Amino acid sequence: MPNQTSSKKQRSQFLKWFQPILDALKQLGGSGKPREVSDKIADNLKLKESFLSEVTKTGADRFHNQVCWARQYLVWEGYLDSSTHGTWSLTAKGRSAKLNEEDARKIFLKWVAIHQQARKAKQSEEEILQEQDTVDPEKFEAETKPGLLEVLQQLTSAGFEQMCALLLRESGFENVQVTGRSHDGGIDGFGTLEMNPFVSFKVLFQCKRYTGTVSRAQVGDFRNAMLGRAEKGIIITTGTFSLDAIKEANREGAPKVELVDGEKLVRMFEKVQLGVKPKTVYEVDLTFFEPFLDK
Repeated sequence: MPNQTSSKKQRSQFLKWFQPILDALKQLGGSGKPREVSDKIADNLKLKESFLSEVTKTGADRFHNQVCWARQYLVWEGYLDSSTHGTWSLTAKGRSAKLNEEDARKIFLKWVAIHQQARKAKQSEEEILQEQDTVDPEKFEAETKPGLLEVLQQLTSAGFEQMCALLLRESGFENVQVTGRSHDGGIDGFGTLEMNPFVSFKVLFQCKRYTGTVSRAQVGDFRNAMLGRAEKGIIITTGTFSLDAIKEANREGAPKVELVDGEKLVRMFEKVQLGVKPKTVYEVDLTFFEPFLDK
């Protein structure tokens, strides 16, 4: 029976490579391809061939896999840039960093906790280490990273208000301010939208960090609060609006209230690339390969 202590120690070896990665990248001029970094570490530390030839259960190069996992934690912590072109590069934070194994372990435990929350599942440290011995770090990140709407719902109320204000600025609003005042009829902030050099109008907004549904009464209360103070109002929520709320927002004879639900909110964040990064996904065109398949 294999020694569990030595097995765990072997899997946690990736903590050793945090600072060696930073050192290797400095020597490579600040950036390098993954294999270049692994080779530089191996050369710097005079690692034995017997160690470098070890493989994981899936047959992958164990040392390089550990280096890739160490790099992933350094990216999450802001020491390395997240590259879409297969190149690892130092950030300003990474260029000046000096990390020992205790520092590395603290970073590891911090991000284990973050990903546990994102996955809504508790895993032991041993289970995390076992997973890292078989799973590619980039695949792990893609599968465990929470969606934008989930992240927005986890913000504090004040944080969500500030985020909405930032979104409005990025969408063309000017003089955007979060009031942060209680007992203000649900008004969380205001801004100015310029239609053209001659026409602009004041807009009030309300932010509801919900997972549920905004009611008709809430839309009506917001409209009453904005009367005489602004020409237009916007309610932004991470939830949804009831059918009656939508009817109330568009009721004839009353100032129109623009409604932004969670789905529309995500599209708006994506449009201005606020807090999100575009990612190209390639899908296999089976019709292209069809003539060459074994039939």
